[in-house]
Amino acid sequence: MARVVVVGAGVIGLSCAVRLLEGGHQTAVVARDLPLETTSAVAPALWHPRVPGPGDDPDRVQRWAAESYVELEKLTSVDSAGVSMRVGTELFRERTSPWFADAVDGLERVVRPPNGYADAWTFRAPVVEMPVYLRWLAGRLEDLGGTITRMALPGLPDTADLVVNAAGLGGRMLGGDTTVEPVRGQVVYVDQVGLDRWWLDSGGPSYAIPRSRDIVLGGTDDAGAWDRTPAKTTTRAIVERAAALVPELRWARVLGSRVGLRPSRPSVRLEAEQSATGALVVHCYGHGGTGVTLSWGCAAEVTELVATWSDASTHAQ
Repeated sequence: MARVVVVGAGVIGLSCAVRLLEGGHQTAVVARDLPLETTSAVAPALWHPRVPGPGDDPDRVQRWAAESYVELEKLTSVDSAGVSMRVGTELFRERTSPWFADAVDGLERVVRPPNGYADAWTFRAPVVEMPVYLRWLAGRLEDLGGTITRMALPGLPDTADLVVNAAGLGGRMLGGDTTVEPVRGQVVYVDQVGLDRWWLDSGGPSYAIPRSRDIVLGGTDDAGAWDRTPAKTTTRAIVERAAALVPELRWARVLGSRVGLRPSRPSVRLEAEQSATGALVVHCYGHGGTGVTLSWGCAAEVTELVATWSDASTHAQ
């Protein structure tokens, strides 16, 4: 079995590390930001399989998303994981048929969409409370014998036999990939006013995602913006748009706002290459706002690439 260094402690890096450890590989995570400091910690984390970039293969994305759906649904039985299954409604300005229909449970068209919308679909999807979930992932990793170390790297490790580059936006520097750009996303947290189902305007981005103790409202898609400071005017605009979806949110107490920088790319980079030192590097970054949705499917593919390389190395000796 291989000795692997995973670079990145967001949801993609931790998911890959857990799967590698479960596969018997000795695995260590190194990252500049610890799990609760990453963009993943800000994510509203409604499972929703939108295609991350214009160059992505929808069939590949749907496979990753479907595998992740199954794994997240299993985790609803683990109290400490922070995952629940909730029914919600996605709203559309035009008539449409969801391309991800085969990946979800209970997909039904709404007979009479709300005013202003031409179509609406309800389905059951995982909602993940990210601070809770990231703690669970880190705990799972440590229980399996893995480690997480804070380390600011000038580049990908050159002394490891195998590296998984799950650095998210850090792929721009660590992977020399100038196609990676931030997409600034601001979210607002409000009191839980009794909302038990999620709402999503696909053309927004406007959404209301209920969690156990609060509701996450969003959001923004500011391509190329690096500023992590929440804007008060944006907070007010987000609440107004969410209240158009769920009127009772207009009077919900605002608990705070946060900003995350999603790692956007023309397509998710999930591939293996040989480094100049002869080590194998498996790149897995550029998921934009779909990290949670694609996490377990991508982690499975990363683990397959590592296992193939490990087997080939063993036979070559």
